[in-house]
Amino acid sequence: MSIMNYPSISAAQENSAGGLKVNVTVAGLQQPVSGATVTVTSEDAPDTILETLITNESGQTTIITLPTPPLATSLSPETAGTVDNNPQNIPYATYSVRVTAEGFEPAEIQGVEIFSGILSLQAVPLIPSAQAGNQEELINIPYHTLFGNYPAKIPEPEIKPITESGEIILNSVVIPEYIIVHDGVPDDNGAPDYYIRYKDYIKNVASSEIYPTWPESTIYANILAIMSFTLNRVFTEFYYNRGYRFTITSSTAYDQKWIKDRNIFENISVLVDSVFANYLSRPGVTQPIFTSYCDGERTTCRGLSQWGSQQLGNEGYSAINILRYYYGNDIFINTAQMISGVPSSWPGFNLSVGSSGENVRRIQTQLNRIARNYPAIPTVTVDGIYGSGTEDAVRIFQEIFNLPASGITDYATWYEISDIYVAVTRIAEPG
Repeated sequence: MSIMNYPSISAAQENSAGGLKVNVTVAGLQQPVSGATVTVTSEDAPDTILETLITNESGQTTIITLPTPPLATSLSPETAGTVDNNPQNIPYATYSVRVTAEGFEPAEIQGVEIFSGILSLQAVPLIPSAQAGNQEELINIPYHTLFGNYPAKIPEPEIKPITESGEIILNSVVIPEYIIVHDGVPDDNGAPDYYIRYKDYIKNVASSEIYPTWPESTIYANILAIMSFTLNRVFTEFYYNRGYRFTITSSTAYDQKWIKDRNIFENISVLVDSVFANYLSRPGVTQPIFTSYCDGERTTCRGLSQWGSQQLGNEGYSAINILRYYYGNDIFINTAQMISGVPSSWPGFNLSVGSSGENVRRIQTQLNRIARNYPAIPTVTVDGIYGSGTEDAVRIFQEIFNLPASGITDYATWYEISDIYVAVTRIAEPG
């Protein structure tokens, strides 16, 4: 398990504690809110403030440590419990985060999940007072899918039929910039739709569907299943071809669980950033495989068992071997060559001190624009030379956006810089 920016991780596991970091932004904008007041309370004692924090110039708090159930509680179905079976054995602690800032309406998120030895990242978007109508926003994160009661998945074929009527619009797999999530069952016309960045959607679903304390190979296997499931919906335009105007739903009966404004887990976030263009394929089939999965305990399916994959990870199985155990030996990991919404594609090699050329110049230009929104990032000379100044700017960017802070522009960092650059320029400089 890879966990970044949480130096006391071993002690936290031993003492049954996890970490929390809060990131406050202007709702709908890639703009941090500095000087916001963040209070943290336990849901068992909501009137007792455990921590009061102030956000820095990047809109972020320091990392705080909070008590949790023992790590072992989340490592097997026998110890984890469910809301119906051993509900006292919930494997994570829940906290409330309330944020206030001058010029914004207050916001509170209840049910923030903290696991032993894991850093939780909670984003809090604040609505400017002029837009809010003087109403505090209250978000309540429901139970994790492995603990709560959610509908079982309706079975579907893993490969959707291709007809001459043009059901399949795409002729190659493209990583979308956004996913449109319908927050309800397909025919619920009153459910809202949300535009979510593709990587953020995958991180949210993975944090909602599996426990972050599991072996890294298990987490990777489940992320691949989640991404392939999602890209099958994108590639086949599954809902659009049925007259809907969204990509996917948040219903576990039809799709996979997405929860508005829930916290994500840092180790899951880091892994998604490094593999987000991957999906699962079979020989001779263009479309990503529709990878059904279920918890494997309360519900079973013709696909991956989440708890079963956890056990295989404990036994030393690699991610691809876990996937082949459930989906067959001919399944393989593929990579999409097209990624929407980025100024330029990954050059195929890391950029670090000593690198030079147009790719370095591009990163320098993008970081300087991002620094206008995130002033903790130092501006650099756009000279195409990757010196210590560029390394420092990349390292601080990585710290802000929860990437391993190496100062090297690797695959994950290149695309995160691209994503944030597009976000800040699109909103601030339309047309």
